[in-house]
Amino acid sequence: MSRLHVVSGKGGTGKTTVAAALALALAAEGKRTLLVEVEGRQGLAQLFETEALPYEERKIAVAPGGGEVHALAIDAERALLDYLQMFYKLGGAGRALKKLGAIDFATTIAPGLRDVLLTGKACEAVRRKGKDGRRIYDSVVMDAPPTGRITRFLNVNDEVAGLARIGPIHNQAQAVMRVLKSPETSVHLVTLLEEMPVQETVDGVAELRAAGLPVGSVVVNMTRPPVLDEKAVAVAGADRARIAKALSQAGLGGARRGGLAERLVDPLLDEAREHAERVTLEREQRAELAELGLPTHELELLTEGIDLAGLYRLAVDLRKQWQEAV
Repeated sequence: MSRLHVVSGKGGTGKTTVAAALALALAAEGKRTLLVEVEGRQGLAQLFETEALPYEERKIAVAPGGGEVHALAIDAERALLDYLQMFYKLGGAGRALKKLGAIDFATTIAPGLRDVLLTGKACEAVRRKGKDGRRIYDSVVMDAPPTGRITRFLNVNDEVAGLARIGPIHNQAQAVMRVLKSPETSVHLVTLLEEMPVQETVDGVAELRAAGLPVGSVVVNMTRPPVLDEKAVAVAGADRARIAKALSQAGLGGARRGGLAERLVDPLLDEAREHAERVTLEREQRAELAELGLPTHELELLTEGIDLAGLYRLAVDLRKQWQEAV
């Protein structure tokens, strides 16, 4: 069973919201989840209505059933200082390098190293054990970079191959890849039922599979229930007089010819046609996602926006679907 859940998605699909909801869902019934941010946007802090996440892990939420969600924002510079202390015992010398700008310089000229540091922190949390020999966290959820960059971000072994073929950096990359390419990891892609996000999801799945990285599921976010289909719109359009009469009976204008009720018919039919077209497009996008052969979960659009209560609502829905899929 997967313990590291990497959540990616095209910008605007709500991947950070899904990552937060997934962390809550996995922490239910007394479990402990670590939620990791790697892009420095502090989007998770906003969702949980808390202060900016530090580099240190801290509890930010209690899940249904008493579980806990802990979180941290991984900073590449801090992670590199930890790395230098762990492998080279630099201590104060590492901090001096930071003041000189050497840390920032190293992570800028060697982006592969930066990704090793960011993913390495999450992978370390997956394997970490307490004094009793049990895992500290039951699950780790990473709010990862967008779909277009996710394969390169996770495939750190290839990224550092030209940087270091032996030594601690090479060994660290190998250790990270052993976690990322194992059954302990699942990469989940978030999408909307729109052509561009779906196409990027399809391309992302192909890239991840080609790189040997384990794809978990597709999460279709912000779905809206269908109200009318094309057939219903056609039937309604053929009986304009009945629609005008219904509007009049509802108090929207009088029954006389040319009145408000009659003038409202065409705008309503136009909206109905647009809705029917959207339903048809979404049906086509669902069919394209189904061809991926992956578990697919759907989360509804919360029209009032995402607040903490809405986040818990999505978590309950996601947990239910997750259990049904298993």
